[in-house]
Amino acid sequence: MDINKYERDLKEELKLLTEELKSLGQINPNNPNDWITKGNEETNADSDHSDPNDNADDQEEFGERNAITSDLEIRFNNVKKALQKIEGGIYGKCEVCEELIEEERLNANPAAPTCIKHMNS
Repeated sequence: MDINKYERDLKEELKLLTEELKSLGQINPNNPNDWITKGNEETNADSDHSDPNDNADDQEEFGERNAITSDLEIRFNNVKKALQKIEGGIYGKCEVCEELIEEERLNANPAAPTCIKHMNS
């Protein structure tokens, strides 16, 4: 198993995820492991004078961005965890059975926490 390749791939993915998350939100100042979706500050400031339909559209758009942020944050944390496992010398072991994760699984998902047998556990 070429751990260096997985480490490079994970670092590159972490960089891309960070850029995407920054475009949608910011790190929670009270919890550095949490991302907060940016709202529409202009709309919020003018909410007393804006059209209710515009407000509904803004809320819908915020909900969509929030869902995307949540999905990206989960992936971001999984990638960080995989990199920590590399640093700790335990990368590539299934979190359920502690057997080696198949290379085909790691090639498809270098942040995979489990082997194929336990991927839905």
